[in-house]
Amino acid sequence: MTRSRVIVALDLPSLEEARALALGVRDAVGMLKVGLELFVHAGPDAVALGRDAGRPVFLDLKLCDIPETVDRAVARASALGANMLTVHAGGGPAMLRRAVDRARREGGGLEIVAVTVLTSLDATDLGAMGVGGDVATQVERLARMAWAEGVRAFVCSPHEASRLRAALGGDAVLVTPGVRAAATGGDDQKRTMSAGEAVRAGADWVVVGRPIRDASDRLAAARAIAAEVDAARPSGEGREDGAR
Repeated sequence: MTRSRVIVALDLPSLEEARALALGVRDAVGMLKVGLELFVHAGPDAVALGRDAGRPVFLDLKLCDIPETVDRAVARASALGANMLTVHAGGGPAMLRRAVDRARREGGGLEIVAVTVLTSLDATDLGAMGVGGDVATQVERLARMAWAEGVRAFVCSPHEASRLRAALGGDAVLVTPGVRAAATGGDDQKRTMSAGEAVRAGADWVVVGRPIRDASDRLAAARAIAAEVDAARPSGEGREDGAR
């Protein structure tokens, strides 16, 4: 099985289209991301694409609710066979702690991943929400809070990866969306980098959607990004078989 550190985003409106993408690029990616659009459309069948493609599933639902509700949702996600599940760090300490504890009790190996600040937001947006300081400060603040509650995996933009790596150390797993192929624009995401830049900044996994999904040759695009990621990984880490 490939040890690619690329997570391909199955951001498509139907299960059939998502399956075609997953099966088409599975040889070049290490994980499949099932987000809100696909999950609302297909539910558990979307998570089952991981089994069909032979890849783990990153279930990106960004849960944010009262602790009891999130606790129960974590149990259902674990039963579906998801490997990683996102929750909003902004849900607070009790919610985060309940999510981590429930995932551990379920025993399915589900990893809770705390989303810090969405890559579509910048300092102006945070100010409008009443959050003072810059984006990186808020990302670290939320990540430290989540870390204290037992979370060990985090979503941040590539621009905050190096700061979180320094703050949390080598045991933290950093997942970076907002990743683009070199020399492309950022669309509606404001804090983007190329895949190689994200890894050099400290990312363990890079989430890639449009550059693969919209490519004329999806497998070639996925392989190019995977090669860029692999080349950027620390020399002591090994290639293809030595991911963090």
